Amino acid sequence: MWGQQVNPVSEVLDLQQLLQENRTLHCDRNYYKTLHEKAKAREDLLKQENQQLNARIRYLEQKLYGRKSEKKTSSEKNTSTSSSIDDPSKRKRGQQKGSPGHGRRDYSHLPVKEEVFELEEAVCPVCGCPYQQASFLDTDDSELIEIKVKAYRRKIQRKQYKKGCQCAGVPGIITAPGPAKLIGRGKLGVSVWVTLLLEKYLYQRPINRLLESFKDIEYDAPPGTIGDGLKKLAPLFEPVLKEIVKKNQTERHLHADETRWLVFEFIDGKKSTRWYMWVFVSKHTVVYILDPSRATSVIEKHLNVVSVLILSVDRYSSYKSFAKDREYVVLAFCWTHVRRDFLTTANGFDELEVWGMSWVDSIGEIFHLNNQRVKHEVDSPEFIQADQLLRKALNRMEQQFESELTEADLHPERAKRLNSIKEHWEGLLVFVDHPWIPMDNSEAERRMYTAALRRKNYYGSGSVWSGHFTACLFSIFQTLKLWNINPRKWLTQYLQECAENRGQAPQDLTCFVPWMMSKEQLARLHYPDTS
Repeated sequence: MWGQQVNPVSEVLDLQQLLQENRTLHCDRNYYKTLHEKAKAREDLLKQENQQLNARIRYLEQKLYGRKSEKKTSSEKNTSTSSSIDDPSKRKRGQQKGSPGHGRRDYSHLPVKEEVFELEEAVCPVCGCPYQQASFLDTDDSELIEIKVKAYRRKIQRKQYKKGCQCAGVPGIITAPGPAKLIGRGKLGVSVWVTLLLEKYLYQRPINRLLESFKDIEYDAPPGTIGDGLKKLAPLFEPVLKEIVKKNQTERHLHADETRWLVFEFIDGKKSTRWYMWVFVSKHTVVYILDPSRATSVIEKHLNVVSVLILSVDRYSSYKSFAKDREYVVLAFCWTHVRRDFLTTANGFDELEVWGMSWVDSIGEIFHLNNQRVKHEVDSPEFIQADQLLRKALNRMEQQFESELTEADLHPERAKRLNSIKEHWEGLLVFVDHPWIPMDNSEAERRMYTAALRRKNYYGSGSVWSGHFTACLFSIFQTLKLWNINPRKWLTQYLQECAENRGQAPQDLTCFVPWMMSKEQLARLHYPDTS
């Protein structure tokens, strides 16, 4: 055994086999390591997707079952107020004394129909002696408000005359002229069209429901007659719309927003029913535009900017694209949308609830400080002091999101919200140097509620002309509301003028465009002061 010799060839083969096995194991290790890393990355991605889906579920549940307002409940407010329940200075629930709308309304502007009620037998039930009129009391007066709506026929009798002379060129029979008609040979008077237009385009009531309600007052209106009549009336309002658009295009500050709108008529190049209703709101005008697209071209077509224009908008890309190459356009982004983002995050992620609500409170503080600032005249000592407090709070907020963005392992949802506020920070600060600019775009959203309500009530428009007519009357009625003008008075006066002009729009619009009217004309069309 000691003398047994080792075969060098065998040793070399064994060594090569070991090296081959080592290389194989090394490759297998790298292969499975790569698989493990891919599986771990896929697991992390699925966890992130699961978080996003859970957040979406919580968001939808909140929309479906939660409170409709974003305001805090009393339990969510500062807990320190719970110790002041017995504090007499605490605000009581309900209508506050001295606030707008408090007290009885004044109806003295309504016509009065007097009714006198007397006793059937003004005698003593015991002895039969007649009662005497109490002169010092006279009557015990009270009032009831009544509304009486009825349909009736106006029977037009045009008297005819025959000439009693032999003059040439004079017809033998002369007929007195009749009342002015809005639609030639039509049977519907101005009051009917006023009711139809207001109900459909101001109060968003579907025509079929309105016609059903007409049956209750014993008037069965044919739908075809109403549809044809609306199409004939559409051109009458175009001159007024042009004046509103012209005024809107020259304003220095506008609110803008857009929402989907359905038009159930296909046109060339568009094979879906989804259109978009845009709104541009200024201090004096409201303009709605119906367009097949949601592109920047809609804004470019409406606004030809030749001087500084501040647009209060949300963060939709079309507004950014419009302002990109226009040095005169300044975008003022909406703080309410930013607040809503953090509120959505707080409601969607349990682990981010405290963080999200802290940002909601910080934004609420900015709103409060700005409200305190704009109460005072610009450049007054009170304004300057409040302005300094506001700027300090904004500086702290900027330092906060810059600091949070440097944190390691930042939650993707946190990073998304913080990067968004950083990206739009310049536009969010526009209101600071321009105190007359509001912090939010709520004015446009309130005006867009008109379109959203109608879309909910009857989906949209059945044809393209109907959609544009809708946008036209939306613009006119909302502009009148902006000027505190009674739309029923204005519309009655305008349609009567059109009727007297042989069914055409009046040439002189001075009496119908609010900023062209005299103070006396505005006073006649204003809502009465019932405060």
